[in-house]
Amino acid sequence: MSRIYLDNAATTALDANVLEVMMPFLTEKFGNPSSIYSYGRESRLAIEQARKSVAKILNAHPAEIFFTSGGTESNNTAIQTSVRDLHCKHIITSPIEHHAVSHTIEHLDHDDHIKVSYVKLLPNGHINLEHLEKLLSHSNDKTLVSLMHANNEIGNMLDIHTVGNLCKKFNALFHTDTVQTVGHFPIDLRNTPVHFITGAAHKFHGPKGVGLLYINENVRIKPFIFGGGQERNMRAGTENLYGIVGFAKALEIATENYEKDHAYISGLKNYMQSELLEKIRGVGFNGDVNGKSLYTVLSVSFPKTEKSEMLLFNLDINNICASGGSACSSGSEAGSHVIRAINTNPNQITVRFSFSKNNTKEEIDLVLQKLVELI
Repeated sequence: MSRIYLDNAATTALDANVLEVMMPFLTEKFGNPSSIYSYGRESRLAIEQARKSVAKILNAHPAEIFFTSGGTESNNTAIQTSVRDLHCKHIITSPIEHHAVSHTIEHLDHDDHIKVSYVKLLPNGHINLEHLEKLLSHSNDKTLVSLMHANNEIGNMLDIHTVGNLCKKFNALFHTDTVQTVGHFPIDLRNTPVHFITGAAHKFHGPKGVGLLYINENVRIKPFIFGGGQERNMRAGTENLYGIVGFAKALEIATENYEKDHAYISGLKNYMQSELLEKIRGVGFNGDVNGKSLYTVLSVSFPKTEKSEMLLFNLDINNICASGGSACSSGSEAGSHVIRAINTNPNQITVRFSFSKNNTKEEIDLVLQKLVELI
């Protein structure tokens, strides 16, 4: 059986058309973008064209778009500079953020730079917006709210307009980790009350090692990484030229095909969900699976048995790639902090299946057949 890849929330396959536009910059167009001769100018032009393309798609100004090494660096930059340069003394976040956010905040908290408040969750895993408003109204310090747009493990989506307007009302800064949504949903930054968003090309069929940080034009921060004057003095280090070109192309393809891909991938998710309910007794789903949720992610709880405890391992042996929690930590045995926060039932085994435009209904049928055998 050939490999079936259902872990697209961890990373996606590089699109052939993206590789094609990257290739010249991996071969003959290798000039340093900071060099003044024609080779360098050609590279500089490619980066600025990519920036313009990304800004146009996200409806931002090119001066608000910065390229980084990925979502983790972008999240770190937004949070750490909010404390260091924008004098935030209080951060409001949730217990189910990605570790790139939660560990950064814990580090700042540990060093006594800030105080942290955790907003309560509703039983379905959504943020309790009433509690968020209460926390904001009682905050006497300059506050940063850091809440992810879509959860990478359960798929729940935040209403970023509502949260952004709450932040506006209480004069707080708003950072949202949009790593799972940039390239998957239309984002209109001109009309979204947000100060920082983040993205990573490898979540939407672009290359690994390149990310995006949007910094609203009204925000003034100093660099997080010092050295040369790259990225308009905001991020030192020679630019990941072919990565940046690939990021822009991947975002362009994703945006062009959004309607079609959204409908197709949603169909796969809904099909798998209904088939699981029919074929496996006691199966459940984490998060707001049929409500405000990523169309790419299905977090499944299987009843715990001797067989299902080895489920991920057995899926792997059968060439099926899925994950227990987040791929960034699936090697660690601690289990998922996200699942712990919303599902305290110890008699369930969680597996996340996440889909892309490359998956097929036939693959889903083969996985369902295997799951029935294994459970």
